[in-house]
Amino acid sequence: MLELHDLVKHYQVGAGEPIRAVDGVSMRIARGELVALYGPSGSGKTTLLELIAGLRAPDSGSVLVEGRDVVTMSRAEGDEYRLHQLGIVGQPQNLIPGAKAIQNASLKLLMLGVRSAPRRIEPLLGQLGLGDRLHHRTEQLSMGERQRVLIALALSTDPKLVLADEPTGNLDTQLTRDVLGLLRDLCREREMALLLATHDPQVAMFADRVYELRDGRLEAYTPDRESVAAVSPSPGV
Repeated sequence: MLELHDLVKHYQVGAGEPIRAVDGVSMRIARGELVALYGPSGSGKTTLLELIAGLRAPDSGSVLVEGRDVVTMSRAEGDEYRLHQLGIVGQPQNLIPGAKAIQNASLKLLMLGVRSAPRRIEPLLGQLGLGDRLHHRTEQLSMGERQRVLIALALSTDPKLVLADEPTGNLDTQLTRDVLGLLRDLCREREMALLLATHDPQVAMFADRVYELRDGRLEAYTPDRESVAAVSPSPGV
């Protein structure tokens, strides 16, 4: 589904050595697979996701989504790719203040001109446990509920590739487990490839594979499971 081949992105800051944010990264993610990208802030995780999303151009390498190279897309093709094929799970502060949950979750469908967007997104919000919160405004939702609205927004166009950048960064331990469990289940149910960037080792308990981005290169990451509570997520967020 997603294939990265020798992806490189360096940044020159001043006269010193370039920052090797992404330095020869190769990776494959299949449908129905959740892969976690672990690393501290500033390790290059967000840069890698932006390269996959076509929001930044790499210095070299390729990003293949169902065999099509994102790197060679025109601006119009890139916009179409992000609108139709790609889902991006943002963070709660990305929601529109004052808007209802169903309005926030319908934004991509509205951009596509789907007149029945709210009606179309309602079953997904119900599946995410927000059936009785559809008309609550952003400020009336808990952090966990806001995160689920963002998941609904990302999945509204039924993408086969989803990127999530620190989706649990603002949540407590239990809500983190709940959201991760939800993403894992939706990944398998919808047969989508999901790449999740995080600095939280707890994510490893939910991922099929975990990599660490270190000095711009991918390394296999094995968490200390004694330090990570291996418990199943609770049913609600």
